[in-house]
Amino acid sequence: MDSILIIEDDPSYRNMMELILQMEGFDVRTAVDGQSGLDLLHEKRPDLVLCDILMPDLDGHQVLEALKSEHAYAEIPFIFVTAMGARGEIRFGMAKGADDYLPKPFSASELLEAVTSRLRRHKMILQQGGIAPFEKELSTLRHKVTKREREILVMVGRGDTSRDIAEQLGISLKTVEAHRANLMFKLDAANAASLARWALIVTQFAGEFSGQMR
Repeated sequence: MDSILIIEDDPSYRNMMELILQMEGFDVRTAVDGQSGLDLLHEKRPDLVLCDILMPDLDGHQVLEALKSEHAYAEIPFIFVTAMGARGEIRFGMAKGADDYLPKPFSASELLEAVTSRLRRHKMILQQGGIAPFEKELSTLRHKVTKREREILVMVGRGDTSRDIAEQLGISLKTVEAHRANLMFKLDAANAASLARWALIVTQFAGEFSGQMR
């Protein structure tokens, strides 16, 4: 049974997520703020974290930074739960190593899709031996692909369309298409499936690039 840690100060969202996930058979624990969430995380390592961004005292970004700073917890899939309009907060969080974000309000099916897809991808990486088998790809992503291109690659991996990406990043559709073409060339990605594989790698190992400013 996969375990989920929910860190959310809004009781309505916290209780709703807990109920939905428990009904699907997940082992769920909840925290009302960032510090109590980290305390629960250290008591029992979860398989995935759902975390609000805007919380008093210790916010979601600080929770993510604390998690990524500890080797034992750095690879835990981390999904931000945030207000729809917080574009800057979302981009900052993804750059710091968050795996995905779930915009409020969301449906039960959207919550379950976000959770199950991240767990599935994480397990696939673990089955393939963790980070070591992907060192060549990670080197390519570090040295050939820009920060903005990696950002777009993560969005491609989420299934966002070029129009979605343009809207979220505040750039033109033409610019997004140019970035996608550059990615196809740099990564020698012959088709969308190949690009999706690269998107999976950059998403799963986002923490490897969190300090890179290029």
